[in-house]
Amino acid sequence: MPSRLRTSGDQVVTAAQPWVLAVDLGTSAVKVGAVGTSGRILGSTQSELATVVTADGGVEQDPHQWWSAITGAVARLVATGTDDRLDPGALVAVAITGQYASTVPVDAAGQPVGACLTWADDRGGPYSRAAFGGPAAGYKPTAIAAWLKYTGGAPSPGGADPSGHSLFLKHERPEDYRRATTLLEPVDYLGLRFTGRAAATPASMVASWLTDNRPGRAPGYVSTLVRRSGRDPGRLPELVATGSVLGGISTQAAQQLALPAGVPVVTGIPDLHAAYLASGATDDFAAHLSISTTSWVSCAVPYKKTDVLRQMASVPGLRPGQYLMIDNHETAGVCLQWIRDGVLAHPEGFGPRWDPSYDDLVALAGSAPPGSGGVIFTPWLKGERSPVDDRRLRAAFLNVSLTTDRADLVRAVLEGVAYNMAWLVEVADRFTGRRLEPLRVLGGGAQSDLWCQIHADVLGRRLERVADPAVCQLRGVALHALMALGRVELSQIAALVPAATTFDPDPVAGAVYAPLYQEFTRVYGRLKGMYHRLNG
Repeated sequence: MPSRLRTSGDQVVTAAQPWVLAVDLGTSAVKVGAVGTSGRILGSTQSELATVVTADGGVEQDPHQWWSAITGAVARLVATGTDDRLDPGALVAVAITGQYASTVPVDAAGQPVGACLTWADDRGGPYSRAAFGGPAAGYKPTAIAAWLKYTGGAPSPGGADPSGHSLFLKHERPEDYRRATTLLEPVDYLGLRFTGRAAATPASMVASWLTDNRPGRAPGYVSTLVRRSGRDPGRLPELVATGSVLGGISTQAAQQLALPAGVPVVTGIPDLHAAYLASGATDDFAAHLSISTTSWVSCAVPYKKTDVLRQMASVPGLRPGQYLMIDNHETAGVCLQWIRDGVLAHPEGFGPRWDPSYDDLVALAGSAPPGSGGVIFTPWLKGERSPVDDRRLRAAFLNVSLTTDRADLVRAVLEGVAYNMAWLVEVADRFTGRRLEPLRVLGGGAQSDLWCQIHADVLGRRLERVADPAVCQLRGVALHALMALGRVELSQIAALVPAATTFDPDPVAGAVYAPLYQEFTRVYGRLKGMYHRLNG
């Protein structure tokens, strides 16, 4: 009798059909799922991740915890001998996506020699500014010209990327740096754990801005940029083409995971690329936006282009001659976590305990009117990256009065994230030379009807939410693996990912939001001097 997997909808599917093991290493959690070859998510599980935040700008995670969470998740998803679990013998591929612009230092044995410095860790900033910082949009003119020629972007003088991390390790943690033979992105580290091979791709290395991204170029590092960045070429991973098969599941990993050895493992891709496929909006200029821990708007474009001032560029996509627009809001969904855990939840010993769920917060926000009584929230808890690259910005509630209550504050957080997205979408329109609409929407925050509707009303555009928005990147990266194995063509993806729910803008709510949004866009110019003085 074939084994079976019971989905959350209580539907029973035959697990003997081919399936992909998909891993999505987010910032707050790692998700592991089984995805059928039609793109259907057969089952998934999620494990929360611990993050260490330090006062000097450090944001670290433990790579050992990632692997432990993945092995535990696979054990929950996959086992033999019952009718309720997947058949490991039907596994056809392993697919990996997740956070990027992060750094895992590993030794010759493939073991981490220190914590992962995540995309938010900016302690390398002083060393990055010394290496390539200057007056031309934060860069030395000669440095930025060389980077734009080859890559379309450049490492940030703020230090919150692999170049800044490398310099931080070299100067501040010399023993870890000495022991590290390779500095890997998280998805490439997981590929190493699955296969024993340390390799990267132009997609996974995008935030290092060291690869030749010009059309028609073979994968390769640009030696002059490696030198300008201060990176050690000997610590860069082997570079292979995006969509390559990295290798088979190693004997060691197979034993740890209780999976067959030799199953193909496809090179990892950033969450941006997985979201592109997961959105189903795969044509040029067909756009999607994500409401996740961070947030972005993206689409495929047929050209390499850069907007240095607004930290927006196009990076290598998933087929020859194709690029994906890249940008990022540093804090989006995490703002809701912050107001829950850091502001509203009552700790033990301080009155009646209130520990609201996210559903509780959204319901509370829904009791406040559009516009939150005139309160504006700026969601810059960790500074900002796009459309302004300024790590000294901070969040604020503006226009609070004695009549402001908790419902107003929570709704203002949801609306502030949407205002920030509208600011970015306007820049994206100019970058692409057209109005991006409709917008596919995905991510954990997109589970909320209210938050999706707020985005539609603030942006004044139709939003189309995909099915399973919180875990749909498992589908996206699984489809990428199937593409790599020749089982699916990119032209088939749109038909496999239809929109599930549509949100049309409400003109009444839009009229309320319009003047508040105009004030939001003026805040940065009016207050950046204060933020620079306070956080310099």
